[in-house]
Amino acid sequence: MSEDQKLNFVGDHTRKLLVDGRERSYLVHVPQREPAGGRSEFPLVLAFHGSGTNARIMERFCGLSDKADEAGFVVVYPNGTGRKGNILSFNGGNCCGFAQKENVDDVKFTAAMLDDLAAVFPYDQQRIYATGMSNGAVMSYCLAAQLSERIAAVAPVGGPMGTESCSPQQPVPVCHLHGTKDAYAPFAGGIGPRSLSKTNFYSVEHSIRVWVNVNGCNPIPTETELPERIADSTQVTQQIYSGGGQGSEVVLYTIHGGGHTWPGQEPLFANLGVSTKNLDANQVIWEFFQRFSR
Repeated sequence: MSEDQKLNFVGDHTRKLLVDGRERSYLVHVPQREPAGGRSEFPLVLAFHGSGTNARIMERFCGLSDKADEAGFVVVYPNGTGRKGNILSFNGGNCCGFAQKENVDDVKFTAAMLDDLAAVFPYDQQRIYATGMSNGAVMSYCLAAQLSERIAAVAPVGGPMGTESCSPQQPVPVCHLHGTKDAYAPFAGGIGPRSLSKTNFYSVEHSIRVWVNVNGCNPIPTETELPERIADSTQVTQQIYSGGGQGSEVVLYTIHGGGHTWPGQEPLFANLGVSTKNLDANQVIWEFFQRFSR
């Protein structure tokens, strides 16, 4: 990519495409700096919004565009589908909303979106990552399972996998972040007391156990209590399941006392619960992603 091409694409952009007869869209944020790691092409982070929201809200919610500007990666914020313009969801299996009820193929949409962006912006095809909040986290697990040949690693936040089992073509590293006081997608599974979709979620334990198994990781984790830097009623535990196939691993950050939030970011809505200041999700996720490529 020439310098002129890069400068022409720097900033925020909206792209549209047709998938299964339905118009889909996504936002792209390109930083005004060189790609991370001194590479010639930017790594790509897909950031999926939660059910009932949209790409613009997700950009504000997670703050990943600021991290992209600092670190040198491109962020893509896909829009889900819905009956109302800005109230959207993704079909990640058992969750959620319009997309799940209408059996929308969001894996096909993601693959088409990656192809569409590649046609106008040559990003690093070996370094495609996925993260997401709530329903978006469920979607990132879905991509790890069904698009493992393209997704280098995933980092679900506040949402478990949406299926009983999965059979990815190859191992996919997983970094899961979840609060123990999540009232929307409960840590222990089930229907959250504040859940709008009334999804009967799988537990975080189920998600970790399945992916430790499919990745071939050591079932006994290395556990660390992270230091409490700020007294905000939260404590963070890190569990690392290492030794997986192709160097993969599964990492769980349990935010004791944390709500349905993006760690390190102020929640946009008060009813989501506590957002810990003892963990910076964007820093943790980016450090994790940088270690893996396809």
